[in-house]
Amino acid sequence: MRVTRRRLRVGAALLVTGALVLSGCDSTGTEAAPSPSTSPTPSRTFAAGAPGAGDAYFPSYGNGGYDVSRYAVKVRYDPAKDHLTGTTTVQATATADLSTFNLDLAGLTVTAVTVDGAPASHRRERNELVIKPASGLVNGNGFVAEIAYEGVPKPLRNETLGEGGFLHTADGAIALGQPESASTWYPVNDHPSDKATYDFEVTVPDGLTAVSNGVPGGKASKDGWTTWKWSEKSPMASYLSTLVIGEFRITTATHRGKPVYNAVAIAANGSADSSIAETTKVADYLETVFGPYPFDAYGGVVISDSRISYALETQSRPVYSAGFFRQGVNTEVVAHELAHQWFGDSVSLGRWEDIWLNEGFATYAEWLWAEHTRNSTAKQAFDSRYAGASAKVWKTPPGKPGAKELFGESVYQRGAMTLHALRVAVGDKAFFQIVRAWAAEKHNGTATTAEFVALAERVSGKQLDALFDAWLYGTQRPALPKRL
Repeated sequence: MRVTRRRLRVGAALLVTGALVLSGCDSTGTEAAPSPSTSPTPSRTFAAGAPGAGDAYFPSYGNGGYDVSRYAVKVRYDPAKDHLTGTTTVQATATADLSTFNLDLAGLTVTAVTVDGAPASHRRERNELVIKPASGLVNGNGFVAEIAYEGVPKPLRNETLGEGGFLHTADGAIALGQPESASTWYPVNDHPSDKATYDFEVTVPDGLTAVSNGVPGGKASKDGWTTWKWSEKSPMASYLSTLVIGEFRITTATHRGKPVYNAVAIAANGSADSSIAETTKVADYLETVFGPYPFDAYGGVVISDSRISYALETQSRPVYSAGFFRQGVNTEVVAHELAHQWFGDSVSLGRWEDIWLNEGFATYAEWLWAEHTRNSTAKQAFDSRYAGASAKVWKTPPGKPGAKELFGESVYQRGAMTLHALRVAVGDKAFFQIVRAWAAEKHNGTATTAEFVALAERVSGKQLDALFDAWLYGTQRPALPKRL
């Protein structure tokens, strides 16, 4: 994520929360349909699944007791009535003997639930949908839940970080943001540690475009409505899913055998089109630094809505506020969001405390892109931030920023400075080997800071605890980095 201003305005941007990975909850993204659950045996004790994944910052986000492999989301949205109907199929595997399990779903009314084809009882507890199958779900067995729902979708408000989710717009709708946007339009384990693959079918009135993640699957019209299909076959964290409905200037192409799909809001100026047109060029450069582009599609979406002043790394197709392009072509923000495709999307967070692994890498990618385009060097960017950072930046450790500072300046700028300090300490050759190894070894998975430190030490052959302690966890400005 990147915001148009250095400091976030609560309520103007949708920010991130999340939760720790429970044992057995790290998704592999396997596409094979799970086997049906077996009937419970008298020797088993079935218990309710946890209503949260247990993150130290946001304990109630996500759920425990199962691991989702695939979502099939089918929704129909009527902008004139601001009304949504949907059916979502969830393929998952139980990681405990479950009598009930929870999905996150905010505001919408559930009309029917089945588990493995049998009707299941359900109840609402605020933004939790509690499902009780006809029989217990056995640890290790797969199950399929289907949920039908409808209503007027509303955004969610996070007491710490602001508002976001499904927003009705003048020409359609936007479902976007961190931490809880997904649960405002489909039932989900809304937590980045439980990654899954996705298929979307979105039906809207003829004349409107519905854009989502992944590979476009075409469109079909009937009786005044058009259904748009999208498919993301790489595991995706739920907050990276998006839905944007409206009137757009569309450009399509193929790059290296993969589809490119760009959508720019009619109200956005031409600089937005020119900036997004650079997507594949920027991605090709980042490949030389980080390794192969991790997904099956490229693209970007530019939206024009005053309530959204940020860009978000929605998987395979980042979404940008038109505000980034009011002053002309801006490829730095494109570099930031595309870098997230490697760091944040393919390599995802296991807990939100480690958000610097997303934002530090993306900010450093901006510095590298500026160096590549001969605007400035990464060293100049580092020197400028090191000299000019506020006292708050040095007092806020990016490796443990606290919930209120998840998107504070320290996470972005000091996170990027940490990477440059590592580069100076180990040398360019080892540094870029570390970065590529991180992207390759954690591809489609989740990761923690401790794992990154261990990998950096393994690849470089150097002991780096002191460096990371000072730059990630210290509360004073570290000394300038030097070669170890």
